[in-house]
Amino acid sequence: MDTQGRTLVSFDIDGTLEMGDPPGPLSAGFVLRTQQSGCLIGSCSDRTIREQSAMWDAAGIVPDFVVVKNQLDSVRERFASLRYVHIGDTHVDAHFAKQASFEFIFVLDLARRLDSPCDSFGDLI
Repeated sequence: MDTQGRTLVSFDIDGTLEMGDPPGPLSAGFVLRTQQSGCLIGSCSDRTIREQSAMWDAAGIVPDFVVVKNQLDSVRERFASLRYVHIGDTHVDAHFAKQASFEFIFVLDLARRLDSPCDSFGDLI
């Protein structure tokens, strides 16, 4: 699959996605619309791969990747994309994003920019 012209979006889970613990401001619908807009999507979390995969299954979303937080750089190695973005809620997320040469977007900043529940990531930037 040619991914070079696409944006890759990595989501933290807890504090970022509605299905996190604690729940975050981004809905599963937002993630799905982001994927449908042409972005590669997946998760990068402190949760195990099994826990992350079960969360995606429960949400009915098939991610392009699932990794633990300190493995974000492996995603960049697997996918040649135009842009790499990690969305999270902590300085730890920002640290691992920077370490993997991903742009970091603080989830509360993104949530403030959402005009309606039907906005997609591609519409916001």
